[in-house]
Amino acid sequence: MRRKISPREARRLMQRMGLNMAPMPEVQQVIFKTSTKEIIVEDPEVAVISLRGQKIFQVTGEKITEKTLEIKPKLVIPEEDVQLVANQTGKSLEEARRALEETEGDLAKAILLLQSQS
Repeated sequence: MRRKISPREARRLMQRMGLNMAPMPEVQQVIFKTSTKEIIVEDPEVAVISLRGQKIFQVTGEKITEKTLEIKPKLVIPEEDVQLVANQTGKSLEEARRALEETEGDLAKAILLLQSQS
């Protein structure tokens, strides 16, 4: 026959094992981010469990939303494009590179952007 443990006894046992658990009040949202998706838990109940110097967060909730993140490939700007924009505008290579990054590699827009800053 199994005997039920009262909450008070459970707390004592946890303390003897070096485990401490406390609720974290007023948490509105928990977000887990990975490289490909985002998991959002609205109005969660969060408990912090301390064990041997480490903290463990226990998150429970009913309203869970998953979003797939859009991954943009890193823009690679050829050195020839940087040289061309710098020569056309009379600006430095760094300024030309920044303009190309800002215009997502569009040569004409980068040249116009730098000329409008003169």
